[in-house]
Amino acid sequence: MAIVELVMPKMGESIMEATILRWHKKAGDHVKVDETVLEIATDKVDSEVPSIAEGEITEVLFNENDVVPVGTVIARINTNADAAAVSAPSAPEAPAAVSEPRFTSAPVPSAAAETPASSGGAKFYSPLVLTIAQQEGVSFVDLEKIPGSGNDGRVTKKDILQFVADRREGKVIPDVTPEPASAAVVTARQQQAVVTNTTVASPTYNGNVEIVEMDRMRKLIANHMVMSKQTSPHVTSFAEADVTNLVKWRDRMKGDFEKREGEKLTFTPLFIEAIVKCIKRFPLINCSLDGDKIIIKKDINIGMAAALPSGNLIVPVIKNADQLNLVGLTKQVNHLANASRQNKLKPEDTQSGTFTLTNVGTFGSLMGTPIINQPQVAILAVGAIKKRPVVIETAEGDTIGIRHMMYLSMSYDHRIVDGSLGATFLTAVAQELENFDPKKGL
Repeated sequence: MAIVELVMPKMGESIMEATILRWHKKAGDHVKVDETVLEIATDKVDSEVPSIAEGEITEVLFNENDVVPVGTVIARINTNADAAAVSAPSAPEAPAAVSEPRFTSAPVPSAAAETPASSGGAKFYSPLVLTIAQQEGVSFVDLEKIPGSGNDGRVTKKDILQFVADRREGKVIPDVTPEPASAAVVTARQQQAVVTNTTVASPTYNGNVEIVEMDRMRKLIANHMVMSKQTSPHVTSFAEADVTNLVKWRDRMKGDFEKREGEKLTFTPLFIEAIVKCIKRFPLINCSLDGDKIIIKKDINIGMAAALPSGNLIVPVIKNADQLNLVGLTKQVNHLANASRQNKLKPEDTQSGTFTLTNVGTFGSLMGTPIINQPQVAILAVGAIKKRPVVIETAEGDTIGIRHMMYLSMSYDHRIVDGSLGATFLTAVAQELENFDPKKGL
């Protein structure tokens, strides 16, 4: 019998878990390669998970609405289902009341399997392994000494049953050393039990109120935003740009552009074009942090905030934006914006972003203080373009004229981007927009 494990896929660089929305298959169902097994969701996008093999689903390890870490086994497929009827050697006797495992934590490094309990680092075990350990009287000290044969050194059902069998035959001597409290193994289920047993007073609301439960996407976005603020010390710089030349050029060219390319020419690809030019001059803006290591990204992948039908925002990514001309950028911007509005974004459409642009002017705001899209280190917001009287400097002297003005704001991670770099980059983008060539061709 060949068993293939279906794991929770990694949906993006900053995505560490996903929520199971719906199972299309259940245990006992036959599935073909690339056939949809379940639907999952992250704070980025909803997606379908296809089967990686053909066979019979023997186990479904999680329920709908469970939040599962990436890389965790969520189902098992028997690729030789026809031979399943052949009797196999009986496994060591297991407790009758024990159910199959449902992992509730991310895989641990394989080296952890050899780490003694006294090291102070808690290891994670499936509820099944913990249940067997409790019923068989296996201490946590003994449990941490069992070499795991599962993924990343995880102790499996087979491992602990073999340990129990060896102990009965006298091949191993149980550890009777009193177990320190710090060596306790904490699982998500145990943590949940603590929360469940804690009495929390229900809040009361005075006056005439309506209580609306957050939808799943809004909860995920809320958690992601809080995590970003806790991770990165945010600093926001502001700049102002005279975009009169850019506005007049677009007004003159958008009709011919749509006839020739079949695409509407918006301001977004023009903003992205300016950002890309400046990132090439200041590559440290296009990076992420891994501990004390700075990961400078050679690819320039620009995320753009787009609205979903529900009103929530999502950030699809234009890959290799530096390799696209204005026509290519426009096509990509329009394609991703339409896919967002129609809920047709694919998982890869929201992955691998290195810098993000958000247009708060779309909603009438003059400026904003955006929150960094982790694990990036900066995000730029552009406000509404407004006509205002401003001072114009000329060789003949200063004068006052009506110009199209726009505020730009950029939030950046002060761990890596200092004020000088952040302000210099933002000013460079503003100048790039101000110096837009009004005679530029398509």
